[in-house]
Amino acid sequence: MKYHIVTLGCQMNKSDSERVSTVIENMGYCWTEKEEEADLLGVIACSVRQKAIDKVYTKISKWNRWKDSRNLVTFVSGCVLPADREKFLHLFDLIFQISELVQFPEMMRQYGVVTPYALRSEDRISVTEDIVPSNTHDFRKVILDHGRTAIVGQPVMMKQPEKRISSFWNIQPHYKSGFEAFIPIQNGCDKFCTFCAVPYTRGREISRPSKEIIDEVKKLVEKGYKSITLLGQNVNSYGKDRWGDEISFTALLEKIGEYGNESGKDFWIYFTSPHPRDMGDDVIDVIRKYKSLAKQIHLPLQSGDDKLLIKMNRNHSLKDYMRIIDAIRTKLPDATLFTDIIVGFSGETEEQFQNTFKAMDNIRFNMAYIARYSPRPGAASSRWDDDVSHPVKKTRLHSLSNLLQKHSLELNSKMVGSAYKVLVTGHDRKGGYLTGLTEGRIIVRFPSDDKTLTGKFVDVKITSAADFAIEGELIRIYTGEMAQA
Repeated sequence: MKYHIVTLGCQMNKSDSERVSTVIENMGYCWTEKEEEADLLGVIACSVRQKAIDKVYTKISKWNRWKDSRNLVTFVSGCVLPADREKFLHLFDLIFQISELVQFPEMMRQYGVVTPYALRSEDRISVTEDIVPSNTHDFRKVILDHGRTAIVGQPVMMKQPEKRISSFWNIQPHYKSGFEAFIPIQNGCDKFCTFCAVPYTRGREISRPSKEIIDEVKKLVEKGYKSITLLGQNVNSYGKDRWGDEISFTALLEKIGEYGNESGKDFWIYFTSPHPRDMGDDVIDVIRKYKSLAKQIHLPLQSGDDKLLIKMNRNHSLKDYMRIIDAIRTKLPDATLFTDIIVGFSGETEEQFQNTFKAMDNIRFNMAYIARYSPRPGAASSRWDDDVSHPVKKTRLHSLSNLLQKHSLELNSKMVGSAYKVLVTGHDRKGGYLTGLTEGRIIVRFPSDDKTLTGKFVDVKITSAADFAIEGELIRIYTGEMAQA
């Protein structure tokens, strides 16, 4: 029995997908890269962007056509808005919230699919028993193991999701990489930005116990992981929902940094995404203090216009944002800066867009993820007119993208002639080259066919720069804590 999962959206969804894989493989399924070979097909969806939802419909349309010629089961989970969930009910066999993952094997058993899990269950349903759906106008026959069948009906959806996500966090993830990992430290969001669907897909903020987070970091580092990213919708509000019972985000970083010093291990800790409203100098100070805390900060801007920031319910001004940027530039002069920006938000005028352009030109980001605004059902802005035309959104996106390209090339060019520590991530598309990332997550490629370097630190002397990438020559390979020429 084989399975395949399509993961859409942010790094949080990718992390969730690793735990989904663990549960499915414990049920007796094996991963396959080819969708057409799978008996179980799933999507970890993202309702935050319409483009991602469109991909879900494309996938399920194809998978449901396959059911005419073979037997398979489909499911969807992840960040799914209620409006999207209702539509998915008629398309997928199983739908569940990510906090209900521990119940997925039981959902499969109730659906009538025989797995090793179902055979272990004391109250398992006989594979020869018909399961009569309550809504008998919509049912079909599923071929089970050894040619036996069961009748199944409407998709299964758990109506009472757990209020807490602790049981989900306790699932050991099936890490997709042997050197890079994601660790969720919180779930949900309390900010209610008017353009955002996350509070409606993941609920209010819940902080994961710090002991669990630190233990997971330690286990990964001891296994040789080099890059670990702490994940949350607003990581720097970590612990505020458990005030007095849990440490702050700064204290969490401090404990991880201290462990890094004590362990003598070589690794980088990242986090995404912080919110400008909660970003204080204390976070910047602790990053400067510890070697293992990577000098790279992803700080969403969204807009450079104060009136739009108010309309977005961001609860900070451009002046507030610039104060944070100035602190980073002063205390972490080598840090790279990444951001998120929305163009064409409801009511955005040309003047307001130009304010964003000017802010971006002033700050000079190393990388920016620029998106055209699309209304999401449930978010406050979905009640407002989407009155910026598609051509205007496209023009504004291209304008900011060109500016980003210019800044990236200028910043990367300053790296030429210097040597940088690089985590090798694999083969580059250019034959005979390997690719990797600097501590600041700038893409680097260099000539080499040595596959054994993947997942290791090396030193690369930069010889040339391009948009969003640099190129160089290998000068050292790290073995443990030693660099070998």
